[in-house]
Amino acid sequence: MEQNIFHRAVFFFFLTLFCISIFLVGKVIAPFFASLLLGIVIAGIFSPVFKKLHRFMPARPASVLTCLAVFFIVFIPVVFFVGILSREALGLYTLAKDAVFSKNLIDFLESTRALERINEFLIRANIHTHITWRELIDPLTEVGKNLGFSLFQQARFLTSNLLNLVFYFFLMLIVVFYMFMDGERFIQYMYDLSPLKDEHDRKLFEKFNGMAGAVLIGNGLGGLIQGIAGGVLFWSLGLNSPFLWGVIMGFLAFLPIVGIGVVMLPAALFFLLTGSLGKGFFIAGFYAVLSWGVEYLFKPKLVGDRVAMHPLVVFFAIIGGLNVYGLLGIIYGPLIATLFLTLSDIYFSTFQSMVEPGKGMLD
Repeated sequence: MEQNIFHRAVFFFFLTLFCISIFLVGKVIAPFFASLLLGIVIAGIFSPVFKKLHRFMPARPASVLTCLAVFFIVFIPVVFFVGILSREALGLYTLAKDAVFSKNLIDFLESTRALERINEFLIRANIHTHITWRELIDPLTEVGKNLGFSLFQQARFLTSNLLNLVFYFFLMLIVVFYMFMDGERFIQYMYDLSPLKDEHDRKLFEKFNGMAGAVLIGNGLGGLIQGIAGGVLFWSLGLNSPFLWGVIMGFLAFLPIVGIGVVMLPAALFFLLTGSLGKGFFIAGFYAVLSWGVEYLFKPKLVGDRVAMHPLVVFFAIIGGLNVYGLLGIIYGPLIATLFLTLSDIYFSTFQSMVEPGKGMLD
């Protein structure tokens, strides 16, 4: 009896020390968490490239070449992209802040007499209200001003802290390099450390890997296609800041349900109200074909059924992730949702019967 008490005391003492060590290690790596997570995710995405190179050469040079590919495919375009984004965002902010532009736009829209017809219809419907273009335009110009200033501040922060950006990117490359070299041992170590069954650990890892691939490969390439196509369309129509609007549409494409329609449909409506019916209907048709083609043809072929998650869950996961973690919330949000849903599946299949006898595995 005393021996059992002694063993339990030793176990709880060890458990306390172990929890303290986990907390301290977490504090040490917290500043580099984004680089570590992105490194693991990118290593998973580029693993097919590494495996193909590894067939013809040893692991170390194959890992170095794959890291070079990551550098040229990811880092160079990001630096180029941030420079252009900074200029375009400043242009949008200046344009939205310009009172003369707003007045000219309102004068032009009032000349279409579209709102007059709407107000007449409301009066005939016994709805006593009067809508003005000023009421509609002012909130939009305020949103444009805030959006342009926010994006300009973010882009300027990145360019002014280029040394930090380079440091964290190369830190991520080091993680990628060693994940190629020792990734399997690291994963097996995490399996051994986890008190869950290996099948549960494997399920968690596969779900994470699948969601990361779906977000970065499926949504990333889908967003790139829609952003470029939308930016080129806006450029061809002579609209201001086509690169910036392309970037915004690229990020909006990550969101299910709404997507690039947040930008495309108001643009189509604008042209319809101003009498350019051909341009308005063309933008609406272009949006429908582009969005449908990417969502229902391109993405399913690219990522298949790796991750089955309801669009509403993905939508709120990304929105919430952006609100809490900033830009990286596009990745963190769906991964956190994946963790919760996978642990829920494990609970229902294994542990629910312990908490609620008669449920779970017996159902």
